[in-house]
Amino acid sequence: MARGNYVLTRLLQIIPTFFIIMFLVFMMVRLLPGDPASAILGDRATEEAVARINAKMGLDKPLLVQFGIFVGNFFQGDLGDSLNLKIPVFDLIKQRVPVTVFLTLYGALISVLLAVPLALLAALRRNTAVDNIIRLLFQIGLSLPTFYIALQLLTYLGARWGWFPIGGYGDNFVDHLYHLFLPALTLGFNMAAILLRNLRTSIIEVLSAEYIRYARAKGLGTQQVLMRHVLRNAMISTVTLVGLNIGALFGGAVITESVFAIPGVGRLMIDSIFGRDYQVIQGLTLTFAILVSIVFLLTDLAYAQLDPRVEMT
Repeated sequence: MARGNYVLTRLLQIIPTFFIIMFLVFMMVRLLPGDPASAILGDRATEEAVARINAKMGLDKPLLVQFGIFVGNFFQGDLGDSLNLKIPVFDLIKQRVPVTVFLTLYGALISVLLAVPLALLAALRRNTAVDNIIRLLFQIGLSLPTFYIALQLLTYLGARWGWFPIGGYGDNFVDHLYHLFLPALTLGFNMAAILLRNLRTSIIEVLSAEYIRYARAKGLGTQQVLMRHVLRNAMISTVTLVGLNIGALFGGAVITESVFAIPGVGRLMIDSIFGRDYQVIQGLTLTFAILVSIVFLLTDLAYAQLDPRVEMT
């Protein structure tokens, strides 16, 4: 019962969060330099033409009225039309966002597959040459910017050696995995460095805990201790860290997509910023802010499920 109430409470808490996000995005776009009417009209902008466009888009109304219209349109699936592409923003989001979400989740998966076994190995071989080499490699991963890693993978594994495609998305799930491996590895490498550092510390703390010594005294072997206690705690840390860093992964995906020519939101967002396509900027920012909030919620619920010590209040 307590768990059900906890889940319901967290779901209810996210509702005002959504409205706050919507208001912040709404205001952010209106604080950008320039205005939509001037962007639409270009050199043909006159006071009369600008006033006409503003009236058509509702930009001549008070801000609170504009926000009310914005919220109402959002819940009807209407995010306006792209000022440059002349198509509904919602259609653009349906086309592009799934690609970026797939890439982000793929990168998160690679980061976990890299970090968990290496963190476990580093913790078990603490202060040895193996531990030092692993930490050095991922310290490098923390210091290198995403675009540099992307360019190196693109140059060597893609263009020079031809092991993987240097762009595109593919036509089916297997193609997606193949085409997006290098971009996902780019994202995953940075995230794996963050995970490794934290997981290694967490695993070392678990291995030195009193209940681990008690478990060994009861006759549990190393493999049983690792499976029952160490990896469970590692999973709790992993879920939490990945969830809390999902926003950084989305941001890295935007840069990575631009380098690898992936048809996600990366180039669309950059083109929209330079083209002052306010409707698209607003729609994409709002979509990703809501997605990140949902991931935070799921992370919170997953953490409570994995760790019974969390109070359901």
